[in-house]
Amino acid sequence: MTISHHPPEDLLADFAAGKLEEAHQLVVGVHVAGCPRCTRFVQAIEQLAGAALEDVAPVPIATDAFDRVMSRIHEAPKEAVAPALASDTDDDVPPALRKYRIGKRRRVAPGLSLRPIELSGQGQARAFLLRSAPGSRMLEHTHTGTELTLVLEGSFSHEGGHFGPGDFDYGDDEVEHRPIVGNEGPCLCLVAMTGDLRMNGFLGRLIGPFVRL
Repeated sequence: MTISHHPPEDLLADFAAGKLEEAHQLVVGVHVAGCPRCTRFVQAIEQLAGAALEDVAPVPIATDAFDRVMSRIHEAPKEAVAPALASDTDDDVPPALRKYRIGKRRRVAPGLSLRPIELSGQGQARAFLLRSAPGSRMLEHTHTGTELTLVLEGSFSHEGGHFGPGDFDYGDDEVEHRPIVGNEGPCLCLVAMTGDLRMNGFLGRLIGPFVRL
């Protein structure tokens, strides 16, 4: 697998610092896990942060601070909710996502379906698996928010280039594109998205209200 498209460096830095909301952290994290180049970048950021901490002057704490922390840990509720794991036989769910509950597939448009990923409920971004039929062509569109897309299987192309497995695509309200899915097979993507699609042209404006990702 050759990865040609990577997240912006500021996004990787926020990922390393744990500053991204959950859906974005998920998509960037799956990319980083499979991308040696981005793994090295994140590790470098983490090492810089660790070095900076060593230069911070120590701050005195209460003598009973450790005991109070341990007491709060022991007093925490013991009941843990086991995560609902997706079925191992589900071909739509890559191993990295099997600790999440994956919703049922629903049709979005001809040749296009999605499965929502249940997150903790914090943050504005939603995450989902998007499956497109071979050769599908979307109408030209932009976004009212941000869209982070990681290709898991298959490929697509648009004005920004060709995207295959492992490639990362970033879109926002400054990007206008018209993705076309490759003919080699279905394209499965992991997506984190805020806002909605905004279709261009008469036909796009006509059917836009019916396309909900």
